Amino acid sequence: MGGWNLSGDGDGISSPAPLPSLKYMVRNGSFRAMLTGGKSFVSSPPAFSSDGKRLLVCTGNTVSVFCTKTGIQITELKGHTTSVTSVIVVPSSTPASKVLCYCWTSSLDGTICYWDFSLPELVRKVDVHLPVFSMIIPNVLGIAVEGKKKQPNLFAFISVKDTTRPDVLNKALHGKILKCNLTKSSQAGGVLSETRHPEFITGSISGEYFGIRNKRKIHVWKINANGSKYDVKKIKLHHTKNLSVLAFHPTQRIIAAGDVTGRILIWRGFGNKSFSENGGPVNGKAVKIEEERAGVRGDDDAESCSTWHWHPAEVKVLFFSSDGAYLYSGGKEGVLVVWQLDTGNKKFLPRIGAPLLYFVDSPDPTLCSISCADNQIHLLKTSSMEILKSISGIKLPCSLPAINDGLRCGFFFDCAAGLVAIPTEAYSVQFYSLLEDREVSQVQICERNHQAPDDVTIVVTLLALSEDGLKLSTVDTKLSEEGIGGLVCLKFWDYGSRRGQFTLSTIIYEPHSDARISAIAFHPICDMVVSSSYSGDFKIWVRSVNMQQKDRESSKPGWRCHSVGSYKRKSMTAAAFSADGSVLAVAAETVITLWDPEQNVFVAVIGETTSCIETLSFVGKSEYLLAVSRGSKAQLSVWSMSKLSISWSYQLLAEAVTCSRDGSRFAVLVLLPESGRRMNRSEKTTIQVGDGVIVLFNVEDPVPVATWSVKKAKGGGISFLQADPSLIDENFSDEKSPSEMLVYLSGDHEYILFDPYSKEDSTISWNCRKSRAPLEETGNSGYAAIYAELPEIPSERHQIESAPYLPSEKPWETIFSGSSHVLPPLTKLCSVFLESLLEKLPTAQD
Repeated sequence: MGGWNLSGDGDGISSPAPLPSLKYMVRNGSFRAMLTGGKSFVSSPPAFSSDGKRLLVCTGNTVSVFCTKTGIQITELKGHTTSVTSVIVVPSSTPASKVLCYCWTSSLDGTICYWDFSLPELVRKVDVHLPVFSMIIPNVLGIAVEGKKKQPNLFAFISVKDTTRPDVLNKALHGKILKCNLTKSSQAGGVLSETRHPEFITGSISGEYFGIRNKRKIHVWKINANGSKYDVKKIKLHHTKNLSVLAFHPTQRIIAAGDVTGRILIWRGFGNKSFSENGGPVNGKAVKIEEERAGVRGDDDAESCSTWHWHPAEVKVLFFSSDGAYLYSGGKEGVLVVWQLDTGNKKFLPRIGAPLLYFVDSPDPTLCSISCADNQIHLLKTSSMEILKSISGIKLPCSLPAINDGLRCGFFFDCAAGLVAIPTEAYSVQFYSLLEDREVSQVQICERNHQAPDDVTIVVTLLALSEDGLKLSTVDTKLSEEGIGGLVCLKFWDYGSRRGQFTLSTIIYEPHSDARISAIAFHPICDMVVSSSYSGDFKIWVRSVNMQQKDRESSKPGWRCHSVGSYKRKSMTAAAFSADGSVLAVAAETVITLWDPEQNVFVAVIGETTSCIETLSFVGKSEYLLAVSRGSKAQLSVWSMSKLSISWSYQLLAEAVTCSRDGSRFAVLVLLPESGRRMNRSEKTTIQVGDGVIVLFNVEDPVPVATWSVKKAKGGGISFLQADPSLIDENFSDEKSPSEMLVYLSGDHEYILFDPYSKEDSTISWNCRKSRAPLEETGNSGYAAIYAELPEIPSERHQIESAPYLPSEKPWETIFSGSSHVLPPLTKLCSVFLESLLEKLPTAQD
């Protein structure tokens, strides 16, 4: 797993001294990685196989191969040591030829690999000694796959980062465009271009042109293939705004580019003068005089330049259809726009639910894909733009708006089922299986259309699961504008048909007046939930059953407030139940109050910390309570419930804590301070800001049991998970099988599971990851094999949607429904809405 650095450090300690420098840490043998996952599916564009039946996706250090019909992962290509940045599939020369299963990949580890992904097997590796950020291979068919003794030279154009050049005032040109001879494993020629940062290379389908965008300019190269040598010519096209993406027409000299303001520029006839054989006009056509070159800036070599504008923000996706008749575009608004190139007419695929990043066409003319910023790839039916299948990775961290007032979108672990619940920007909660590395379900918390991150007004701020995973509680907050219009909703959800599915049971608006909720926690045994708030009180909610007396219908369970508590009008900042549920601990700023939750009786108050307590947690079934304070005087303290006093503490910044369910151990994710950054001697890597250390403690002993250094700890989390013996390889002995595992989820939502108590170097393989879809799809059977498949019969839903529109007697139910890009302005909606609320009185004539 690229970027991970998990290792022990230091020797034992003899006293509970503070650990700001982390130099007293101990380790417990060698680190033993068990399972990794949570990689991004959308870091680079994917690629279809030559028959369109497989989709190759860059996922961290590997390339995952998915079946396009089922959306299930088939296999993966392992060989790179850091992130894979591009994948290029070798197409079949003719439709009737044998389907080729070969591809090229580039990586930040400075290598380019050639694969047979049907086996899968690494065939060849080329070392370019520089991190490769992007790559195109114009004559990808030029290499002989099999049966030829002499192979023609195969060239690749790569975008690399020159790490040897010193950066003076952040003005060094680190990005370079190079030509690489893959056959001879050597650089061919000099540097084609230099930029401040490495840029993404876009190539034409014909392999004749490629280009990059560089701030307000586009650099376009024409490739002249002369025998086994590739020469290039270059032109520049200019714009007034920074450009973000470009695309080449498949058959004509047309290039499209999108900018950061949402505009799309289309240059026609580019390079007619510069790219001609003799430096003159192409095909005898004279270059238009300056007055006739509409929209072309300066001396740019193009016949005309037109501008289209629909997108309200930066254009991220541009792609021409295979016949060149249409142009696809998309951006932050989550709408795919299909432009007719000749007329400029457009149609839409709305409500995709996330900003668009890449659009990729398939050799199968009926299939294409869209990669979205929420780590999801949709497979589309090209003719109707219908989503056929979705490949969902773990949701990426939410980017909250600047007015969030300190709100934190955390996540929660279902320890028994091995799931993590993650709030998303689409107002939902994703349940993701850590053992199978796949999405299990999504629960829609708020019914809202997708909004750009800058326009988000509602945030899912808190969530909690019951210990058995059958009940869910969430808190969503509507952000106020200049102190007006804020709203807090506490919601309770019941278990659905399977794990990770929930149905809404109860909504409570403003449960603590207009104050924000600081914490929610479930009782470990009965149906009881505590919520604490910054207004100075906490409330205990219990499940109730209301019988309808008239109809004698079945009971409808709900939640109601059982009792309210407070302590000296202080803000209640954290809450937790003990393992048996007999004690409720609620933090009142810097002190801990203890309560009897059944009777809501105040029992005691213990200690006082240096700063406000933000997290409380009982350590298993022991008598100890763990408190975490953050801020300038961050502290981790362990309190004894029998003595009502502090047992021991450390001054460290804890990002997350987790406690063993039955044991007496807990783990802390500690952020490294600025002064604690140093060089790791064993790995020869510098510890960066945001890195951290996982520290394993026995609650009765201040000396750490083990430590592991990790990357991207800021915004991360840890949790103990129950180990299911049925998921572990049968070859692993029962005596050595772990009783529980520790999972670390980084700030980028990549994760790793391992046995924190093992001292062995051997690794565990998992049965849940061994099940893969077959490489070859099975054919039709039974009736379909003889008579083919039956035509699809329109469902009742589609029949209802095609019915003629009838005005509703309650227009307020429908006036706010519809696609975000076709809704009328608010000024028109308000008048209709207000009229619908007024009662129409009879006139004197009536």
